[in-house]
Amino acid sequence: MDAPEQPQIYLITPPEVELSQFPAQLAAVLDAHPVACVRMALSTRDEDRLSRAGDALREVTHARDVALVISDHLLMVERLGLDGVHLSDAARTVRHARKELGEDAIVGSYCGTSRHEGMAAGEAGADYVSFGPTQASALGDGSFAEADLFQWWSEVIEVPVVAEGALDIDMIRKLAPRTDFFGIGAEIWDKDDPVAELATLIAAMQG
Repeated sequence: MDAPEQPQIYLITPPEVELSQFPAQLAAVLDAHPVACVRMALSTRDEDRLSRAGDALREVTHARDVALVISDHLLMVERLGLDGVHLSDAARTVRHARKELGEDAIVGSYCGTSRHEGMAAGEAGADYVSFGPTQASALGDGSFAEADLFQWWSEVIEVPVVAEGALDIDMIRKLAPRTDFFGIGAEIWDKDDPVAELATLIAAMQG
């Protein structure tokens, strides 16, 4: 995940997916729009369900030459033939994940709103760092990653940065010059037509 010239789309799956429908929905989005990476971010901790979802989504993404990473379940990466892991505990397990998965795997780190954690994750070997949510919401403690954080990061740090959480057209316009990737999930999956919704967000990203 190298830093691109203009922001790229990093798709995040819904926490629950219906395997009879979602792979086709994902395929439609990937066929319609350029996507850099997909994160399988399922809430289930059931190994069998994760395995079946991983197999189904890997078929879709790898057929289109799109990387697929999984949230947190480090041991599932090699077992399912995935491209890497997205860690949600900031910098704490980045070094361990890199050691376990090797240099070629993608290791990403969600660092919330913390510049310090982001820098620590980058130093530990993360391929990218993600910050969010991008604006205040009723979720969590209400804290959010301010535009200044993305601005500073893009000017000072070489590790690519992902903006995710609470994105809308205005926030995408605002952050487009300051981020490398937009982590898009509920913003499109909660809508009737994810393909059209993503087209709208990409148009906003391009000004």
